[in-house]
Amino acid sequence: MTVGRRKVAVVGVALSDCGRVDDTTPYALHAQASRRALADAGLDRSRIDGFASAGLGTLAPVEVADYLGLRPTWVDSTSVGGSTWEVMAAHAAEAIGAGHANAVLLAYGSTARADVRAGRRTGTYAFGARGPLQFEVPYGHTLIAKYAMAARRHMIEHGTAIEQLAEVAVQARANAALNPDAMFRTPLTVDEVLSGPMIADPFTKLHCCVRSDGGAAVLLAAEEYVPDCRTVPVWILGTGEHVSHASMTEWDDFTVTPAAVSGRLAFGRAGVTPAEMDFAQIYDAFTYMTLVTLEDLGFCAKGEGGAYVEKGRLRVDGGDLPVNTDGGGLSSQHPGMRGLFLLVEAVRQLRGEAGARQVRRRDGGLPRLGVASGTGGWFCSSGTVVLGTS
Repeated sequence: MTVGRRKVAVVGVALSDCGRVDDTTPYALHAQASRRALADAGLDRSRIDGFASAGLGTLAPVEVADYLGLRPTWVDSTSVGGSTWEVMAAHAAEAIGAGHANAVLLAYGSTARADVRAGRRTGTYAFGARGPLQFEVPYGHTLIAKYAMAARRHMIEHGTAIEQLAEVAVQARANAALNPDAMFRTPLTVDEVLSGPMIADPFTKLHCCVRSDGGAAVLLAAEEYVPDCRTVPVWILGTGEHVSHASMTEWDDFTVTPAAVSGRLAFGRAGVTPAEMDFAQIYDAFTYMTLVTLEDLGFCAKGEGGAYVEKGRLRVDGGDLPVNTDGGGLSSQHPGMRGLFLLVEAVRQLRGEAGARQVRRRDGGLPRLGVASGTGGWFCSSGTVVLGTS
C-alpha cells in the first residue's frame, strides 16, 4: 500500500546496550540506539527532518532531539503506553507519505531496571487519584492486577487453562535461547512457570515480563531515500490504531482488546490477511497479552487462543507462527515501553539478519510479511503495523 503519495520504508533499526546497564542515562541510551540506527541505514544525521519520542521528560521530543543534535521540522510525542511506537510509526508514515517529512527517527531509552536498583522513583503510568483512575486507585488496583483480572475473565468465559498461558512463557524462553542478547535464555517448563511465586492471581512471576534497561531506534524514510541507504528496505504496508478505555469500569468486554480494531484496520489497509503473516511480534508484558492479541488480530477465533498457543506453535524452531522471535518482554528485554523493540525485531527478521533465531518460510526462503502489534496501559490502546519486503 502507498501511504499518502509516497511509499515509506524502514531503512534503519538498532538497539542500544540492553539488559543490565547500570552506568548510563536514558538520554545516552537514546543516543546510542539512534547512532546505531543511522549507521545501519547509512544516512547522515543532517538528512533527518522528523523526530518522535515519548516516555522521558516533560518535552520528550524537544529535549531528546536537542540532546541528539537534531532540529526537526516534524515531531510527534504521542504517548499511549506500550503501543506508542506502532502509533508513532503510523503517524510518521502518513507524514512522509504526504510530504511533510522525508526521514523520521523514532527513538526510546529507559533505565527502568537501574532506577529500581538505585532507589530512583520513576514510572511510565501515573497512578495518582485523578481523573477516571481516582475510583480505582484507593482499592490497590495495580497495573498487574488489571491484566490478571482480564486473564481470569478469559479463563472463566472460554475455559482457557493456566497451563496454556504458561506455554506462552515457555515458548518465549525457547526463542530467547536463540538470541545471544536476551536477558534470560535458560529453558523453562510449564511446571516451573506454574510453581513460581504468585504475583497477581493467576500470574506467577514467570507470567510477567522482565525488567531491563535499554533503548531502540527506528528510521523511516521516503522511497526516494531508499537508493541512498545501505540496507534492504522494509516497507510499511498498513497501520491501525485504537484507544479503548482508561478505567476498567468503562471496558465493555474484558476478553476483547483494542487490537481487534487496530489489527483489522492495519490488515485491511495493507490488503493482506493474518494467514499470510510469516511471524508476529506482539507486546507481551504478561503471557495473557500474547494469547488474547493473537485472537484479536485474527490468527484464531475468540476463545480459541489457549488451544492455538499449544504444541510449540509460537516457536522459531518448528512453530507454525513464530511469535516474539527475540524472546519478547517475557525473556529478552522490557525497559518500560517495548513497542519500538517489536519493530526492530520485525525488520531484522524481514531482512534475514536474525541469526540463529531467523524465521524461514516452508520453502526455506526468508519471510516476506510480518506484523508488529503494541498494547498500552491495561489494554487501553493498540497500534498495529504490517510490514513487508515488497
